[in-house]
Amino acid sequence: MDILKSKTPKVYKNKKLNNADFGDYNLNDYQVFLQLVSKIGGVNEFGKYLQHDELIRVYTITANEFSQSFNLDLSCAYKVLQKATKRLARTAITLEKPDLFTTTEIPVCSFAEYNHKHGSLTIKFNEDIMPYLAQVNRRFVLYNLKEIANFGSLYTTRLYELIQEFKDTGEIVKSVTQLRIVFAVGQKYALYKDFKKFTFAHAVDEINLQFDLKLVFEEIKDGRKVVAIKFSFVPTFIIRGVDKTGNPKNTYIKPKRKKVIEIEKSKENLTQTELPL
Repeated sequence: MDILKSKTPKVYKNKKLNNADFGDYNLNDYQVFLQLVSKIGGVNEFGKYLQHDELIRVYTITANEFSQSFNLDLSCAYKVLQKATKRLARTAITLEKPDLFTTTEIPVCSFAEYNHKHGSLTIKFNEDIMPYLAQVNRRFVLYNLKEIANFGSLYTTRLYELIQEFKDTGEIVKSVTQLRIVFAVGQKYALYKDFKKFTFAHAVDEINLQFDLKLVFEEIKDGRKVVAIKFSFVPTFIIRGVDKTGNPKNTYIKPKRKKVIEIEKSKENLTQTELPL
């Protein structure tokens, strides 16, 4: 079977996985995971998305490839892949399913191998995670890998992914508890003011530095206690049509990404003390 892939690496994830707890992943670990995910999928010769049981499970990325994707020094990229090998193999993703009253732990891969000679990481995705990574339009989040390449915080990347889930509405409401799960902070930032400062407040600033999203947030209170956060932003405009085979096709007009020069100038306004720990 011939598999056709997009020339631009794209991340596909089930919405449940988009809201999962990735445990002790740091930013680099998560970037490695996303780059591996971007290699999955494609369509067959008839333009149909591959089902999860048709997908290849073994993928390799090199330090050179990773450094180019995330604008990282090559010597650092080798170290990142080597450390990520252990993290990917040892950390399970936690999925909460309130409708079923269950909490599911899913290992990312059945094995992870770092090749010291070639500076490459090879993993075999666990078969139980594949249904959450297959390409199915309605229940999945899609974005280009390059969109999150310059973020300096894991929290920024995770918030940006939540935005992609609701990109056509321009609005998200998440409880503080839900955000703590998505950001996987565990016992960190026990005080709300610290949680706010080092996670979503900083993430909002960083996203606005790079995209014309006009992202803002509003605190929702129960009495004096903040219980949820409402995020508002410029929505993605969707043009609906059909492709060459007559199948439905949507064209997404997203808020523009700012030029590199504009981003660098804006970054000067963020001091080191404002960055999350």
